[in-house]
Amino acid sequence: MVPSFRRFVGMVVLVVFVIVYAFTAMVIGDLKLQQASFVVQLIYFAVAGLAWVIPAGAIIWWMQKDGRNRT
Repeated sequence: MVPSFRRFVGMVVLVVFVIVYAFTAMVIGDLKLQQASFVVQLIYFAVAGLAWVIPAGAIIWWMQKDGRNRT
Protein backbone atom coordinates (compact mmCIF):
# COMPACT_ATOMS: atom_id res chain seq x y z
CA MET A 1 0.00 0.00 0.00
CA VAL A 2 1.30 3.45 -0.86
CA PRO A 3 2.39 5.24 2.35
CA SER A 4 0.36 8.40 1.65
CA PHE A 5 -2.79 6.35 1.05
CA ARG A 6 -2.05 4.31 4.19
CA ARG A 7 -1.82 7.53 6.21
CA PHE A 8 -5.09 8.81 4.74
CA VAL A 9 -6.91 5.56 5.54
CA GLY A 10 -5.39 5.49 9.02
CA MET A 11 -6.41 9.08 9.67
CA VAL A 12 -10.01 8.40 8.64
CA VAL A 13 -10.15 5.20 10.72
CA LEU A 14 -8.61 6.99 13.70
CA VAL A 15 -11.08 9.89 13.59
CA VAL A 16 -14.06 7.56 13.23
CA PHE A 17 -12.75 5.32 16.02
CA VAL A 18 -12.25 8.21 18.45
CA ILE A 19 -15.72 9.64 17.75
CA VAL A 20 -17.46 6.26 18.14
CA TYR A 21 -15.39 5.38 21.22
CA ALA A 22 -16.07 8.71 22.93
CA PHE A 23 -19.79 8.50 22.23
CA THR A 24 -19.98 4.89 23.43
CA ALA A 25 -18.03 5.60 26.63
CA MET A 26 -20.21 8.64 27.31
CA VAL A 27 -23.46 6.71 26.80
CA ILE A 28 -22.32 3.79 28.95
CA GLY A 29 -21.21 6.17 31.67
CA ASP A 30 -24.45 8.10 31.54
CA LEU A 31 -26.78 5.10 31.49
CA LYS A 32 -24.98 2.80 33.91
CA LEU A 33 -23.34 5.15 36.40
CA GLN A 34 -26.02 7.71 37.23
CA GLN A 35 -26.54 6.34 40.73
CA ALA A 36 -22.92 5.34 41.31
CA SER A 37 -20.71 7.19 43.75
CA PHE A 38 -18.38 9.95 42.64
CA VAL A 39 -15.35 7.70 43.13
CA VAL A 40 -16.78 4.98 40.85
CA GLN A 41 -17.62 7.59 38.21
CA LEU A 42 -14.15 9.09 38.49
CA ILE A 43 -12.49 5.69 38.06
CA TYR A 44 -14.71 4.78 35.10
CA PHE A 45 -14.13 8.03 33.24
CA ALA A 46 -10.39 7.97 34.00
CA VAL A 47 -10.06 4.45 32.59
CA ALA A 48 -12.40 5.14 29.67
CA GLY A 49 -10.58 8.38 28.98
CA LEU A 50 -7.24 6.62 28.67
CA ALA A 51 -8.25 3.27 27.15
CA TRP A 52 -8.54 4.66 23.61
CA VAL A 53 -4.80 5.34 23.54
CA ILE A 54 -3.81 1.69 22.98
CA PRO A 55 -5.89 1.08 19.83
CA ALA A 56 -5.07 4.57 18.55
CA GLY A 57 -1.38 3.82 19.00
CA ALA A 58 -1.80 0.61 17.00
CA ILE A 59 -3.48 2.54 14.19
CA ILE A 60 -0.72 5.16 14.20
CA TRP A 61 1.94 2.42 14.20
CA TRP A 62 0.23 0.84 11.19
CA MET A 63 0.11 4.22 9.43
CA GLN A 64 3.85 4.73 9.87
CA LYS A 65 4.87 1.35 8.46
CA ASP A 66 6.33 1.45 5.01
CA GLY A 67 4.93 -1.11 2.61
CA ARG A 68 8.21 -2.88 1.91
CA ASN A 69 8.98 -6.40 3.08
CA ARG A 70 12.06 -6.60 5.29
CA THR A 71 14.13 -9.75 5.27
